[in-house]
Amino acid sequence: MARQDEIRIGDAERDAVTLALHDHFAAGRLDRAELDERLDAVLSARTRGDLRALVRDLPSPTGLPDPGPAPAVSWEQGAAVMFGGPGHPAWKRHHRHLSRRHRHGPHFPVFPLMLGVFLVLALTVGPGTGVLAVLQIALVVWVVKAVMLAFGTRRSRHRA
Repeated sequence: MARQDEIRIGDAERDAVTLALHDHFAAGRLDRAELDERLDAVLSARTRGDLRALVRDLPSPTGLPDPGPAPAVSWEQGAAVMFGGPGHPAWKRHHRHLSRRHRHGPHFPVFPLMLGVFLVLALTVGPGTGVLAVLQIALVVWVVKAVMLAFGTRRSRHRA
């Protein structure tokens, strides 16, 4: 509870406690002077502990979240979320994407092909021509992959 009380608050928490204080005023639990005093303190509150002290003597709802037990997180789970491992929310989405990619068969070996073209042209015509040819091949491969990705995405949307 002590750690929860040290957490800094924002406008949403202040608004929730302000609303709860107005409800308690309407129910007759607070008089006008006490409401004004507590509202001034709510506006200057910085932590949950500051707000909790203002509503400690009032029944629920107080505008503060009910303190529940902290979830037990193991070191592996914390590290996975922190460093993007199997417990991270994006892990399943990322690996689902990878498994879809590998269903279509092996990839065409573009890099060895471009290296071979560069070496042949560099030794016969010159290195400048080899670089330009490799860049043109890379551009063609990129355009073909982009078109395949675009049509593949549309096709899967129509099925769903």
